[in-house]
Amino acid sequence: MPLYNKRKISEALDSITPIKDSHHFMVSAFIDNRLDGTIRIISIINRHNLQPLYCVYCTIEHDCKIAETDVWIHSDHFGFPFHVSDVICKGKHLQNATRVLISTKASLDNENHQYLPIQNRVMSETFKYNFTVCISNLFGDYNNVLQYAQTIEMYKLLGVQRVVVYNTSCGPDLENLLKHYEREGIVEIVPWPIDKFLNPSPGWNFKEHKGDIHYYGQLTTLNECIYRHMYQSKYVLLNDIDEIIVPYKYANLPSLLKNLQAEHPNVGVFLIENHIFPKTQFEDSSRFKRPEWQNISGINIMEHIYREPDRKNVFNPTKMIVNPRMVEQTSVHSSLKNFGETYRVPFDVCRIVHVRVPLQGHLTKEQLSVDKKVWEFEQELVPNVDKALEHSGLLRANS
Repeated sequence: MPLYNKRKISEALDSITPIKDSHHFMVSAFIDNRLDGTIRIISIINRHNLQPLYCVYCTIEHDCKIAETDVWIHSDHFGFPFHVSDVICKGKHLQNATRVLISTKASLDNENHQYLPIQNRVMSETFKYNFTVCISNLFGDYNNVLQYAQTIEMYKLLGVQRVVVYNTSCGPDLENLLKHYEREGIVEIVPWPIDKFLNPSPGWNFKEHKGDIHYYGQLTTLNECIYRHMYQSKYVLLNDIDEIIVPYKYANLPSLLKNLQAEHPNVGVFLIENHIFPKTQFEDSSRFKRPEWQNISGINIMEHIYREPDRKNVFNPTKMIVNPRMVEQTSVHSSLKNFGETYRVPFDVCRIVHVRVPLQGHLTKEQLSVDKKVWEFEQELVPNVDKALEHSGLLRANS
């Protein structure tokens, strides 16, 4: 392959970078040590405009080579034309590369291109975080401040050290809260300007919701987050902003995973059942209808303790706790490709508390199950939420 020495290299500044002379985009690049140290580039590929693509990869000395690629389009595209894909570089000695880009040309040119830094070049068995939550995606004027604050504070009490948020847009109050958590160090905000490049769909079904890409690129961000934290976090939780993965049999996530992993040492993907707590049904005592939170936008999850029952012949959807080093590709509710086994965690051991619009809206309160798990965290949760709202400028101290 041709070699061009001492190229001028500019680094991509945004989280989404158009691939020149194509309808495709590159997002981030990683060494995949599980596949003989190849370079994997998380990309958004137009399935209807496929073309040969090439990797241009460069060393720290700016010596660059070009290589052919394989393009692996993930199988769960839901009919949308654009979808998350892995562009795999097929060159040799890729472990020495520090920058890479995707090109439509089979030869090098002298143009100035934007290169992606290559992450995960060094494997580590010691992790900065035990538990990271990947949340995708914020868009529109989403301003559910109270539920978000309660969710973050719940996760902190359960043992999470990092929450990654892919943010296209959100309401002003939620933006203030996110900035507070970013200053605190618990939240990492990844700008996700997908709407500048594509017409993102607000839904998951192409026939119903239309658009270029599924749910603002949710599947791209979930896969990106797994690779981003492969050697930073021991475990990664994949769930939405209004969902909390809550252990019921154990006090917190560390004790839950310690026991689950001991019982199932070959499992890398733990499926957690989603359970709906209708936001339309309120508990009767009003003990958590606090005047301090009256003017805070969003849902107060502590007021919603009624859980919808399982339905016969309806499979409860799941979200996941994964060992990121054992996952190659993921969908929303399950892994597409992984190197280990998958285990569906029993409902009584761990479940998702999901306060939202009901799925079984015809049921009366008496037909729902009472589930007060969140109340067990009251003594720490309530003052912690108050402090977060105060630091965000949304709640006056001692109001």
